Amino acid sequence: MSVVREFMTTNAQCVKEEQSLRDAAVLMRDLDVGSLPICGNDGRLKGFITDRDIVVRCVAEGLDADRLTAADLAQGTPIWIDADASIDAAIDLMEKHQIRRLPVITDHKLVGIISQGDIARNYTEERVGELVEHISAKTPMAQLG
Repeated sequence: MSVVREFMTTNAQCVKEEQSLRDAAVLMRDLDVGSLPICGNDGRLKGFITDRDIVVRCVAEGLDADRLTAADLAQGTPIWIDADASIDAAIDLMEKHQIRRLPVITDHKLVGIISQGDIARNYTEERVGELVEHISAKTPMAQLG
């Protein structure tokens, strides 16, 4: 059985919770990514931020990206997966929450990120097709069942 750590990207970088949204945007640009985990000074996952979050919840609202921090946009409990969980468990979480990326945690620390693309490159076409279909559905899977 394949596990998450076999497929995940291991060089994931965090934006610190006290860093500004501008800092987060610059880091995304420099890393050529559209999202970042938000980590506390203890290295623990505090949330996840996307370029869309910054645009829609800050810029479009006329707020100051130099004053708002990554923590200001972190909401609720972050969705994550253990590095030793099965790929099927990762797919189930992604489908249920309609998300394309999952932070990967070991011993309460971020060790990587697994994305829809990581799975697509390494898993069966049928299962990947289901994943894409469910993530792209208009109604979250959690509300269907």
